Amino acid sequence: METKPVETKPVEAKLTKPFEHLSGHAYLNLETFRRNGTGVRTPVWFVLDEHCVYVRTIANSGKVKRIRNHSQVQVAPCKVNGDLVGDWQPAVARELEAGGEMGPKISRMLRQKYGLQAVFFSLMSALRREKYTLIEIKPAP
Repeated sequence: METKPVETKPVEAKLTKPFEHLSGHAYLNLETFRRNGTGVRTPVWFVLDEHCVYVRTIANSGKVKRIRNHSQVQVAPCKVNGDLVGDWQPAVARELEAGGEMGPKISRMLRQKYGLQAVFFSLMSALRREKYTLIEIKPAP
């Protein structure tokens, strides 16, 4: 789904944890930006850890390519179809090596949160020999 950049409504600064408004939600709408500034919104699974959000995704996906070119993103809780259920929050994303230090921890957290669905998707990905990467998302400065 393609969108034009919109003015964001910042999340209340009273939150003790930067992504507290995402807690309890199963899906996150991750808006990444093309080189021309056009936003692309993608609903994804995610986990919260301390002051970061982590997403595991296919390494050569469009969202990863866009993050490599432009680290500014927006995140908001959403339904499985991407319909928002909360406000956008500006953030900064970067790619992490899935086999790196955080990989096993994030995989374990995803299995705990999504259960058999996560196990099923991991097995299907292994059969298709897809390479995964992690996206670390932090609040915008």
